[in-house]
Formats: sequence, C-alpha cells, structure tokens
Amino acid sequence: MIDDLTPREIVEQLDKYIIGQDKAKRSVAIALRNRSRRRLVDDDLRDEIIPKNILMIGPTGVGKTEIARRLANLANAPFIKVEATKFTEVGYVGRDVEAIIRDLVDIGYRMVEEEALAEVEPEAQRRAEERLVDILAGVGPEAGDSRPPWADLIAGGKSSPSPEQVEAESQRREQQAEQNQRIRQFTRQRLETGELEEQEIEIEVEESSVQSMQIFSSAGLEEMGFDMQQMLGNMFPSRKTTKRTTVAEARRILAYQEAEKLIDSAEIAREAVERVEEGGIVFLDELDKVAGRESTHGPDVSREGVQRDILPIVEGCTVMTKYGPVNSNHILFIAAGAFHISKPSDLIPELQGRLPLRVELDSLTEEDFKRILVEPQNCLVKQYTAMLATEGVQLEFTAEGIAEVAHLAQQVNEATENIGARRLYTLMERLLEELSFEAAGIGEQKVTIDAGYVHDQLKDIVEDQDLSRYML
Repeated sequence: MIDDLTPREIVEQLDKYIIGQDKAKRSVAIALRNRSRRRLVDDDLRDEIIPKNILMIGPTGVGKTEIARRLANLANAPFIKVEATKFTEVGYVGRDVEAIIRDLVDIGYRMVEEEALAEVEPEAQRRAEERLVDILAGVGPEAGDSRPPWADLIAGGKSSPSPEQVEAESQRREQQAEQNQRIRQFTRQRLETGELEEQEIEIEVEESSVQSMQIFSSAGLEEMGFDMQQMLGNMFPSRKTTKRTTVAEARRILAYQEAEKLIDSAEIAREAVERVEEGGIVFLDELDKVAGRESTHGPDVSREGVQRDILPIVEGCTVMTKYGPVNSNHILFIAAGAFHISKPSDLIPELQGRLPLRVELDSLTEEDFKRILVEPQNCLVKQYTAMLATEGVQLEFTAEGIAEVAHLAQQVNEATENIGARRLYTLMERLLEELSFEAAGIGEQKVTIDAGYVHDQLKDIVEDQDLSRYML
C-alpha cells in the first residue's frame, strides 16, 4: 500500500527507474506522503490542507515527466500529462483549460472500471461459459420450465386437457430436460478440453447508433461537461445484431458483456470523481512557453491569458464533467519547463504563488548516461537485449561498450542541441539498426557490443556534425 511507504521508501521506488535528480524525487515523495497524512487528519481540518504544487525547472530529457509518471503509477492515481501550449485564452481557437480536469476524470473512470471488471471477471467468465454451452448445444434453459404442463396443451388447441394428458405432458417435459442436460454436459466437456475453440458460432452483440456520433463528442458537448452519448442514447437505443465468430473470440465478447452487467456504472463514476479529487495528478509541461507578458500582436497575444485561465484550476475550482462536478482543490499539480529563455519570475504573480515548491533538475553527465543505460529496471540495454533474443540473437554489452555509447551521447549533446537522455534512444537505435534489420535471417548467435563495435557503427554521426544536427 502506498500509504505505508515513507518518503525515503518512495524515493527508493523512483530510483528503480530514474537516475539522479534527488531533489526532485524528495519533493514529490513528500507531496505524496502528505496526501496519506491528510487522510488521517480530523475532518474539520482536512479540507483546509491543500497540496503544495511543484514547479520543476530543468532542460529537456532529464526526467521531469518520468518522475511525475512514475509517482502516479506508484500511487495508483489518475494521471495526465498536458502541454500548456495546447491551451489558449478563452475567445481564441484552442482547447479550454477545463478540459484538463475532464480528461483526468475520463482517465480515472477507466482506471476504476478496469478494477471493477477485473473483480467480477471470474463470475463473468463462468456466465460466458454457460452461454457458450447454450449456443453450442442448441438447448438453452427451458422456456417452459416455469409454465404449468397444461399451458402447452391449451396453447396447442386442447381447451380442457384430461389429467392423463397433463401427466403425459409433464413426463415428456422431464425427459426433454434430462436429454438437454446430457447434451449440455457433453458440450461442456468438449469446451473444457479445448476441442471447440476454432468452431464458428453466431452470437448477439449490441450495435448502438450513438457510436456513429462519437466523432462529434470530443470537441462538442463534452467540452461543456455533457455526455453526448448518454443524451443521444435515449434517442437512439441500442439494437442487437448477430456476429459470426470463433468460440475463442466469442468467449471474450460474452465475458465482457456479462462483466458489464455485473458492474454499477454510477458507482464507478462516483468513485472515479472521488479518486480524482483526492489523488489526481496533473503534469503541466512546457509552462515556460506561456511565460512572459502580453505582446501586442502575433502568436504570443494570449500567453498571459492562458496563465490566468490555468490559475483557477490550479488554485481550486469546480469543473462540470459528464460524471458530475469535480473539485480541483486537492489535485496535485506538477508544472515543468526548461526556462532557458524565460524564467519563473516571468509568470504572473498569482500563478507563481500557486506553485510554491520549486526544484531545479541537473543536466545529465556522461556518468549519468552510463547508469541510465544499465541500472533502471526498464533500461535500454535490457529492452534491446530482450527484443533481439526473440529472434535468437544474444546481445552482450561490455562495460567499455556502454561507456563509449555514453561518451558519444555526451559529445553529440555538447556539439548540437542538448536533449538529455533522449539522445541515448537515437544512438542505441542507430547502433543496433543493422543487427535489428538482419536478425530474422542470421539465426541464433551471440553478438558482443564492445567499444570497437560502437565506434564502427556510430563514427559517422560524431564525425559529421551536419548529420548529427538532424538527429533527435
């Protein structure tokens, strides 16, 4: 449980994926721990405790986004990354800043829904299996089981059936039920052994006319907090159609249909809103691009307006969404920017005051690059080794080879644009380009990536500065 993790333990978890940047890790760890502390405070004071939003200052590619994303994963919290440059002042063409909260609630809803679906999955699978047995056996639950035996006789034209006729009809129905049960049992056995997985069957699926309206919903009424699909759903009710598919695919479709019947959408929406309000994290990137005062013309005209529109969201306000009103008072905002042209003091004072904690992230060194290549749990060396192993190619990186890649990354960053650790993605892809292209045809073999191999594959990039300028 995240509530059991101390700030030191949170930093240790972040260390598994992010190299360096200890000051930033400490700040976000304390912010996350304060959420756990707030939940234990008395009710009368709890609402008064607001999150201390963070402004990360540092060049691109040093881990700002990754810290926020990993923090959200650790807390199992709704998380959204947005660029401030996508939003414009009200009255200009562009997205409304309140869309940040609406998108965050959509993410929260999907998170809660996935958890609810996983919880009912065993029962949904059982029900789907029963429906498959009915379809394959062609003998679903007896429609007449709840009707008295004389009902079928009367429906067949006998106005006053005799007791003997009623008894005979009752026996017939019992024999039919026993026969159907044997058929179902045999069908279930074949299903369990996997004999029928590729057999094609027809199943009923819902086909809603509202689906054709989805294209209008993202930029239409939902921008004002209305659920267009729900509104139109009453006008265009779902209709059922048949679909021919294999048993294996039908099981997945039927299980999802049954799972949807077992979960409560209203309860999911309520929990999603609560989770967003109490634990949501918004990573607001490129804030430096909207810093600065008004100019009289050109694309910068709405910079300060964007800041003023962002201000109430960060400060705390209520936003209408299709799942109900959402209060942003306790959502944690982590803003970030390089601030190599503008500076934090160029932001409007009110917004500066809503980002009280500021941490500067360090530029990455050659030693950092070496650690990034091999230490994180998802490091590039592990990724490429695992991918090429699927084709029988066993990669072995020597310490000298890793050091040479790190040295070249630092060299290219210094000679061109410094894009931080993202340079490693480009160099590693170029380093293994030929091997990745030929892997399927060279069969099983072991390839050692040493300093000589790295130099041979990447020397053109370092020597040709004009070429390296076109590389990310």
